[in-house]
Amino acid sequence: MLSKFFRKTPLAWRQLMKEKTRLAIAVSGIAFADMLMFIQLGFEGALFDAAVKPHRNLQADLVLINPQFQTLFSVKSFSRERLYQTLSYDGVQSVNSVYISTGQWRNPQTRLDRAILVWGIDPAKPAFLFPEVQQHQNDLKQLYQVMFDQAGRPEYGDIATILKQTGKFETELNGKGINVKGVFSNGASFAADGNVIASDSTFLQLFPDRKADQIEVGLITLKPGANHEQVRSQLAAGLPNDVIVLTTEGFAQIEKSYWANGTGIGFIFGLGVGVGFIVGIVIVYQILYSDVSEHLPEYATLKAMGYSDRYLLGVLLQEALFLACLGFLPSFFLSLGLYQLTYAATLLPIFMKVERAITVFILTIIMCTFSGAIAMRKLRAADPADIF
Repeated sequence: MLSKFFRKTPLAWRQLMKEKTRLAIAVSGIAFADMLMFIQLGFEGALFDAAVKPHRNLQADLVLINPQFQTLFSVKSFSRERLYQTLSYDGVQSVNSVYISTGQWRNPQTRLDRAILVWGIDPAKPAFLFPEVQQHQNDLKQLYQVMFDQAGRPEYGDIATILKQTGKFETELNGKGINVKGVFSNGASFAADGNVIASDSTFLQLFPDRKADQIEVGLITLKPGANHEQVRSQLAAGLPNDVIVLTTEGFAQIEKSYWANGTGIGFIFGLGVGVGFIVGIVIVYQILYSDVSEHLPEYATLKAMGYSDRYLLGVLLQEALFLACLGFLPSFFLSLGLYQLTYAATLLPIFMKVERAITVFILTIIMCTFSGAIAMRKLRAADPADIF
């Protein structure tokens, strides 16, 4: 079938190569449209990945949260009693609790305060999968000892470097002196520019208005071999409706859904992709339309010789596919470079993904094919008798 589509005489390729300047302009335009789509999808993916990274790094099989929970930026609490009730269900091995709140971190160099997300955990029980946290978790048992997110914004200070050089780093959090015992890597997100992990005792000292029996996240570890979905269903049916039971991925999806649908971010990125798609259609249409207009006598000759509109449409579609491939390749490699620059500037986890590359390539083919089909209207209207 492909051999019939790409004829022995590469008419489409020769027409494109005849006007190299026009070809270069077309490829540049398509590459620009593709880069716009790559950047918009890249930002969207990076921001969503950053927003849900702490959720996916919680060490638990199931998670208990307040049903009104939407985002870490405005977290809702619930009674710790609900978490303990889960221990009476078959399949539940152990539970753990996490406090979450936003504090004010002081950069000791600039003396400026900046909001930071504070996590309070039981230092005797693993709560995160971050290897650095597990390694230094015992250090958090002393009051006012914390771990700092070295992948956060640089405005917090160069904590990792100072800690490595001097072995200590002291500053203030919520106006109280703290000591950084180690660093881990999570990164900035929608909810916070950085993160701090402290013991539950230190957390309650930093936030004296908080009640010890009100937690934000309950971590549930199941017995080996337990069916996660079955236990989750039993807990959901048996516990009061002031809590909900989710997997860690389900917990992450609530956060992602909030930023995608509960704010204008999802619409903005989608609009950017749509604009890039439309720009590409206009550019390719102008190139193909100009090509048809310039070679109208030749096309009319082919029609007079008996070639059908379907054959000529095939030639235009071949040109469109060639343009799609030629425009996609430079945009792909240029986007890789832009992703690296963006990561260095923002610390967002923006990297090329296979599914994103495939999505943009498919959109490019649709964009070019649609443009070729529109340009075909002028060719169909051409009458050989009128031209000669």
